[in-house]
Amino acid sequence: MKNLTADELRDTYLKFFESKGHKIIPGASVIPENDPTVLFTTAGMHPLVPYLMGAMEHPAGTRLTDVQKCVRTGDIDEVGDAAHLTFFEMLGNWSLNDYFKKEAISWSFEFLTQHLGFKPEQLNVTVFRGEGQEGEAGYIPADEEAVAIWKSLGIPDERIFRLPREDNWWGPAGTTGPCGPDTEMFIDTGKEKCGPDCRPGCHCGKYIEIWNDVFMQYNKNEDGKFVPLGRHNVDTGMGVERTICMMSGAPTVYDTEIFAPIMKAIDDLRAAGSSAPELAPEDLLKARRVIADHMRTATFILCDPKGAVKPGNVGANYVLRRLIRRAVRFARMIGIQPGFTVKLAEVICEKYKHVYPELKANLETCKLDLEAEEKRFNATLDKGEAMYQKVAEQLKAHGQSQISGKTAFKLYDTFGFPFEMTCEMAAKDGLTVDKEGFDEANRKHQELSRTTSAGSFKAGLQDNSAVVTRMHTATHLLHAALHKVLGPTANQKGSNITAERLRFDFSWPEKMTEEQKAAVEKLVNEWIEQGIEVTKKMTTVEEAKAEGAMALFGAKYGDQVSLYSIGDISKEICCGPHVTNTKELGSFKIKKEESSSAGVRRIKAVIGNLA
Repeated sequence: MKNLTADELRDTYLKFFESKGHKIIPGASVIPENDPTVLFTTAGMHPLVPYLMGAMEHPAGTRLTDVQKCVRTGDIDEVGDAAHLTFFEMLGNWSLNDYFKKEAISWSFEFLTQHLGFKPEQLNVTVFRGEGQEGEAGYIPADEEAVAIWKSLGIPDERIFRLPREDNWWGPAGTTGPCGPDTEMFIDTGKEKCGPDCRPGCHCGKYIEIWNDVFMQYNKNEDGKFVPLGRHNVDTGMGVERTICMMSGAPTVYDTEIFAPIMKAIDDLRAAGSSAPELAPEDLLKARRVIADHMRTATFILCDPKGAVKPGNVGANYVLRRLIRRAVRFARMIGIQPGFTVKLAEVICEKYKHVYPELKANLETCKLDLEAEEKRFNATLDKGEAMYQKVAEQLKAHGQSQISGKTAFKLYDTFGFPFEMTCEMAAKDGLTVDKEGFDEANRKHQELSRTTSAGSFKAGLQDNSAVVTRMHTATHLLHAALHKVLGPTANQKGSNITAERLRFDFSWPEKMTEEQKAAVEKLVNEWIEQGIEVTKKMTTVEEAKAEGAMALFGAKYGDQVSLYSIGDISKEICCGPHVTNTKELGSFKIKKEESSSAGVRRIKAVIGNLA
């Protein structure tokens, strides 16, 4: 196999699919637009859902390819092992009701064997084996078409594994909707099988997944039947970090050229520390990996063109805060001195700025946020350690040796002191911690939190298109009204739309007055009442800006963009969808105006009969 750098892999992949008639499109923000179902862009297909669903046509056509920045934090506690990352780059190519299985599978095979240099005999694949009985609700036939294509490419039956829905099926996003089988490609590393049932998908390390082709060809209807969709899409994904690791022969992604400068900077910072404690090799290794991963993710989030996520206590803001604070905790554990987050952000920016210019453009703001959060958390840790010492002294004074779960949770919940640090310090003091009691207290707390927030984020664009479409158009009117009332500096910083409400973040240094809110609401309702036509045209970014259109977030755009105009009131580059006339909104009501983060305010509002 070839030994490519990440830069070479991105370039090779995009040029290959460009030669197959695909249009190279810019990757989207890591902060999803108008999708309340997730906090971050978690997959390459995520920004393309409206086009995959057929809600609109993509301005670049029906064959697309790109590199997408992704953030997944569901396995954050697993980071530090050989495989888990919270940030990764996903190579993808899509067919929007254009080519289908034959082309997708053949091109995957061609790219893996002819352009990356994997041997055909290394390749093992999985396909959907089917489910249920024909004629019954829930029946889905086996994907024999994919099997036949793989065989035609020379993959023998013994290397084609037919697996159930949990392994080789995508969707639907809700209880009903588009879905379909997938075929996954695995490279055989040459290791011995772990047992007679060893196969692709096994976690022993013999088979490593490298690519996935999803075939959206069915629609699951309300009675549970899977019927042909009438249109077909292809959605594929190949992770940059994992592929580079496999091609280079490195034992883990952290041992590749991608992480090399970050890991070196961490080691240099540790060596410069006044007292680097002695640690077990495995503990030091995990700490270095956690710091490298979390700081890379935090830097990309903070440098994102939208600028919508800052360290905080809710949603995406909380995830970002947790990433930074875990990095600080592990840095403290291995003797790295305060101020390291800014230095690592500079190294990460230097590594990626030629691929993602937003890192260089937003680095200074990112550094300010990192510095402030690191200082806050170090102060929290100092306070938590002091509280821990009081607890430990009281226990010893009473001849006790275990910190209760309730006390450990109080240290965590009230003082922000991580449970892991409580355990580490307790061990040094000859004490134990009631982990089961801590887990129980934490579980009760999470249940309360879920009960409180239940229903806050229901459905997304694909499941509530009519309502969300109206809400989306309302955000354009709101943005225009804010410009009229507050001035041109009140610019959009982010939005989130559900079937129940719209949420709109904008730059503004102080709380809006009641008069200002009333004026904004009045303007939006006047425009709704006037029944203004909403029009769309395809144009270039330069032409759109020449017309006075707003291009939000400093985002990258393709050659052609959708320009939506609401009379002479609003003109924005946007991927839509929108209503055709403002009358369709009914009415507009601001429910709440509050702080989102420093210098950013947030409006929550409803429309029509939802008011």
